[in-house]
Amino acid sequence: MTRKVDLNADMGEGFGPWSMGDDAALLDIVTSANIACGFHAGDPDVMAKTMARAVKNGVGIGAHPGFADLKGFGRRQLPIPPDEIANAVAYQLGAAQAMARRAGGQVRHLKLHGALSNMACVDADLARVCFETALAVDPDIIIMVLAATAMEDVVRDLGCAWAGEIFADRAYNDDGTLVDRRLPGAVLHDTAIAAPRILEMLKAGAIIAESGKRIPCEIDTICLHGDTPAAVEMACGIRDHLQNAGITLQTL
Repeated sequence: MTRKVDLNADMGEGFGPWSMGDDAALLDIVTSANIACGFHAGDPDVMAKTMARAVKNGVGIGAHPGFADLKGFGRRQLPIPPDEIANAVAYQLGAAQAMARRAGGQVRHLKLHGALSNMACVDADLARVCFETALAVDPDIIIMVLAATAMEDVVRDLGCAWAGEIFADRAYNDDGTLVDRRLPGAVLHDTAIAAPRILEMLKAGAIIAESGKRIPCEIDTICLHGDTPAAVEMACGIRDHLQNAGITLQTL
């Protein structure tokens, strides 16, 4: 069973006067933060505040690029040509690097957001475009991928540093992809269900789909979404449950 694992959360997803999630509380719990880069959410002020807190708390900083779709929160699939997607990823990663350096830290990993991530999970060519772009900007960056998807096939082929991710608050299909958010049960809100489920996945070394199917995979990091109402409670519950089981939480 995995004895050491990273716990990450998506954050920095406010915009101007609108807040999204309790980033300050989450940064006291998680070991890595995926910070929005201004396209699907976030702005320079939100990025600066979130990154400064991450540096202060010793939390690993990750760039979280997505589609330029504030209204849709980056969760709508957009028909954008590969070269434009590559430029968007490079642009967002560069912004994240600048803000992190100014805060006294550095971007250690990259994780695609929302619809862009969902598309790259089943489209190896798209995943390759995104990941090769990130590696051209920073050859040493850790690429965070949804375990057991086309993303993992691509990073294995590229031979780059990568981390396999599973979700604490999302249900899975039998092919390792996430159940559509529009379907009942796709998003989990009950810590009493989510925490034991994650521990079971770590013990099995596999994703456990909604059907009960087990999909063997490498699990390096566990994600929960910072924008859900129960995010802080779930983060605390998962941390405590795993630590009580003898698992160490540590940054990638």
